[in-house]
Amino acid sequence: MVYTADKPHLAPSSDELRARIPGWGTDLDPANRPGVPKMRFDPAASGAHWEIPEQQEEKVPRERSIEHERLPPVFGTAQPLKGLSGRIRRYAYERYSEARSIHWMLLILGDRVDSIESQVSSLLALKPDNPITETGVLAEFRRGGLSSRLGKNRADGSHQWIAGLLVAAPYVLTGVALVSGIRRLARRR
Repeated sequence: MVYTADKPHLAPSSDELRARIPGWGTDLDPANRPGVPKMRFDPAASGAHWEIPEQQEEKVPRERSIEHERLPPVFGTAQPLKGLSGRIRRYAYERYSEARSIHWMLLILGDRVDSIESQVSSLLALKPDNPITETGVLAEFRRGGLSSRLGKNRADGSHQWIAGLLVAAPYVLTGVALVSGIRRLARRR
């Protein structure tokens, strides 16, 4: 079709569509729409007996943003704040707005500290993490890990070399610290 200044009429009329397509336009009449009763605003139809749901009891102080007047009516209590990581997170919520990046950086720091606290507590409980089985290193050899990385043009190919370093570094550093500590003790004796 050649472009002209006159706009051509491309859409067929409702009568043409109704004649050509069986059942076309049956929902044009609101009486025929199954969803119409739901489209009407009727607060009594919901069955709710409250404007705002009753507030869940706060047995342990929860962190909340300084932008909000109160906690939502229902909130999670499965992971209460604990230790140094909990203090860092609580400080982030009490002191800084969620609009500030320092708030989020403190929360990330709290996560990292929580990870270290968990590893230390597992060591003290004499149930240390097993890096061989828990990091999936064995799957690298059993499930073709190397062949899935080479020549596949993967998006993460440029930083795969650092993944092993980041996973192994804490264990290697802990081992070096233990060996050097044992050597110092042996020298003193």
